[in-house]
Amino acid sequence: VQLQASGGGLVQPGGSLRLSCAASGDTLDRYAIGWFRQAPGKEREGVSCISVIGDSTYYTDSEKARFTISRDNAKNTVYLQMNSLRPEDTAVYYCARRRSRFCSKYDQTGFTNWGQGTQVTVSS
Repeated sequence: VQLQASGGGLVQPGGSLRLSCAASGDTLDRYAIGWFRQAPGKEREGVSCISVIGDSTYYTDSEKARFTISRDNAKNTVYLQMNSLRPEDTAVYYCARRRSRFCSKYDQTGFTNWGQGTQVTVSS
C-alpha cells in the first residue's frame, strides 16, 4: 500500500486545516493508521492513530484537545482535522500504516509504508 498525505499549507495561529491520507494499492480498512510530524531540527513524533474500528489515540493531551482523527474506509482515506493551530505545530506531517489493527498511546513503533509528507506552517 502506498500512502499520500495532503492538505497542508500556510495558516494563521488559531486557524484550522484538514489533512488527508489517501491510500493506493491496498485498502486501509485492515490497518491502524497513524499521523506523525517532524519539525526542522527535531525528531519525528507521533500525533495520532486510529484503529480499524475507529478508536482514536492521541499521543499528547495537546493534540487530543485540538485535533481529531477519523477514517472513511469507503474513500480509503484517513483524515486529521487540526483546529486552534499554533506556531509549534509547524512541521511536515506524515501518515503511515501500523502492522496492527490497533493503536497504543504508549507505543509508537510498528509503523510502515510512510508516505510523502505535507508541510503545515502556522505563522502570522
